[in-house]
Amino acid sequence: MKTNNDKWQLATEVLKKGQVAVIPTDTIYGLVGQALNKKTVEKIYKIKGRKPNKPLIILISSFKDLEKFSIKITSKEKKILKEIWPGPISVILKAPSKKFEYLHRGIKTLSFRLPANEKLIKLIKKTGPLVAPSANPEKKEPARNTKEAWNYFGEQVPVYLPSDKKLSKYPSSLISLLAGQINTIRPGQKMAKIKEIKKDLKI
Repeated sequence: MKTNNDKWQLATEVLKKGQVAVIPTDTIYGLVGQALNKKTVEKIYKIKGRKPNKPLIILISSFKDLEKFSIKITSKEKKILKEIWPGPISVILKAPSKKFEYLHRGIKTLSFRLPANEKLIKLIKKTGPLVAPSANPEKKEPARNTKEAWNYFGEQVPVYLPSDKKLSKYPSSLISLLAGQINTIRPGQKMAKIKEIKKDLKI
């Protein structure tokens, strides 16, 4: 019988091959794949039935991962991000590079999250940054467990990794950090933290 660690290793191997997986994040279950693999990203859009003009959230393992997407942050933005991450807050940043149009879908911004989950961080360090929309088809409720995710996707997804602890019912908060200003796009977890940062930095 495979242990949970064995299943994390299997998920890592599958993702490195450009396939997709359902895994627990630091918020809810995600349908994940390598963000730097265009074919994998398009596969996730197809499996989810997601509208092609809606960019996906990207999970990273460190601030340095932002450089892989040709993103340069200011000292002020870095200060804000250090207050926010790691944790369940996704942040929209400018991403003007045409090279990553398959990710930003012409909008020229991308949303990133540095999760507060050690196993997930270790996985991302091995696979590279991961696109990680919630594990559900468009307009359906996010899967609360691997059984629900399987009922949604079946054999389209080769690996379903169960969580070893109870996950949140709520997705990450989503904020934009453009021109040094914080704006809330989707309320979620840690809203009090966002308000505190805005107050402390007077933005």
